[in-house]
Amino acid sequence: MRKKIQDIANWLNVDAGKYGDILVTGVSIDTRTINEGELFIPFRGEKTNGHKYVPQAFEKGASCSLWMKDEPHPPKDVPLLFVDDSESALQQMARKYREELQASFIGITGSNGKTSSKDILASLLSPFYKVQKTIGNFNNELGLPLTILSLDEDTEMAVLEMGMSGFGEIEFLSNLAKPHYAIITNIGEAHMQELGSREGIAKAKFEIINGFDAEGVLCYDGDEPLLRDLVERTPQLKTKSFGFQSGNDLTVRKIETTEKGSRFIVEGELNGEFFIPVLGKHQVKNTLGAMLVAKAIGLSEEQIRQGLSQVSLTDMRMQLVPLGDLLFINDAYNAAPTSMKAAIEFLQSTSMRKDKWLVLGDMLELGEKEREFHEQLANYIDEQKISKICLFGPRMEWLYHRLAPKFPGRILHTKEDYGKIIDEIKQHATKDSLILLKGSRGMKLETVLKAFQ
Repeated sequence: MRKKIQDIANWLNVDAGKYGDILVTGVSIDTRTINEGELFIPFRGEKTNGHKYVPQAFEKGASCSLWMKDEPHPPKDVPLLFVDDSESALQQMARKYREELQASFIGITGSNGKTSSKDILASLLSPFYKVQKTIGNFNNELGLPLTILSLDEDTEMAVLEMGMSGFGEIEFLSNLAKPHYAIITNIGEAHMQELGSREGIAKAKFEIINGFDAEGVLCYDGDEPLLRDLVERTPQLKTKSFGFQSGNDLTVRKIETTEKGSRFIVEGELNGEFFIPVLGKHQVKNTLGAMLVAKAIGLSEEQIRQGLSQVSLTDMRMQLVPLGDLLFINDAYNAAPTSMKAAIEFLQSTSMRKDKWLVLGDMLELGEKEREFHEQLANYIDEQKISKICLFGPRMEWLYHRLAPKFPGRILHTKEDYGKIIDEIKQHATKDSLILLKGSRGMKLETVLKAFQ
């Protein structure tokens, strides 16, 4: 974004004072990372008040700052835009900038696989368009506006991740981004505590269509009956379905996994063999949604094949990490029952190495059924295929009691001591070991990996 202070003042319907001709080259909410020429946005939080950092922002080269009208003692002789509320002002700036951009916008939501789908689609499109995507997890009511305002004016494809914890949040983000295309990856159990049921989760994710462009296309997991039902109740909506079951617009017929990635055959909207340098049946499914969007945008089958061959995922998502003789799969970014089952299924089916280890951490934000969800994982773990199990966190004690009789001498549980798991791996893992790390973000299972780096 490159705008004069006067342009931003017009967006916000406020007075630019005598500073209207000064150029703004971006926005920042953090003086630790602010760049020269950016507009600083201070927030009032529970622990700190961002207004006290405004002088520091100017010392570091900020061109301007917002200042909330009810905040006393504004600094003098610096460019300030006085607003009622910093968060609302940020969102209004993003809304106005979005209106000026010519890029195609793609929104991605779902219980699991949002970030992977974002990475896959951005990689797929990058050889043919100027693409920008959500960085990190900037996917909420603050992160999405910051992402939009970070887009270059000549960006052609904006791939935006949209997260939520309650009803109305995806609708707000969709109305802000006004996507031309959207993907709903799946419906899981995360945020059950706030939304009450999987039906509630599906309705909340489906809000992504509320800000749709008139010609918008929704690509969704057609294996999920809850999404199929919502699509059938919205006949005016343009949709494409993907999945493993027959009847989808794009269906997988065969998947082969190697240490280099996944080779798979599809039929329907696209046909033939494709390859992604990514592990996991669930990542192939994420790829299907990206392929449908790419085809809707206008890429040929060969272009899609070319784009997929150079896919790169954000770290800690089915990431192969060789360390000495050991081979880890770092999938520790997050976990919910659906993604946990998918990772376990992959480990049990792969032939990469024979000695297979599960290192699993608590799944968080599951509400009243959290015990049931943890215990149910036992139904998916085969004592003939898994050599060792290490469980981390207080909730994993429920799974431990279910599995202990089936894994005598082969299972460990600790509520908070990473060291016990690290020692177990050091003592018993070999050059034949493949070790999967999977848990919710708050469990920080990558700590185990760091002990071997």
